[in-house]
Amino acid sequence: MDQALKSFRKREQAVRRKHIRMSQGYITRIGRNGVIEQVPDRKLAANGLGLLLRLAVVLTAFKVLVLTWLGEAVYLETLDVLSRGPTHEKAGAWLMQIDPLTRKLVDLVAFISG
Repeated sequence: MDQALKSFRKREQAVRRKHIRMSQGYITRIGRNGVIEQVPDRKLAANGLGLLLRLAVVLTAFKVLVLTWLGEAVYLETLDVLSRGPTHEKAGAWLMQIDPLTRKLVDLVAFISG
């Protein structure tokens, strides 16, 4: 009897969690067996982390492109000018500083381009 009660509570908690997720958005689809079902929309839960990851990839790619195009001397000179500006320019200089990943990617691009 104790095992049956634990099983019931586990199923009840799963239903409650699903209903909470569905209150934040759901989609209606047809399952493999042809039954129409409503399932929680997964886009809402993982949106923040995915967006942050995409932003980091785009920023790194932009830094590699600009650093490859301008060259290191001009790039560092521009960062120096930005770091002496107002607060938003200082924040931009901090974001655009050369980090180890950017350095390795620039070296890789230079090696590939020959």
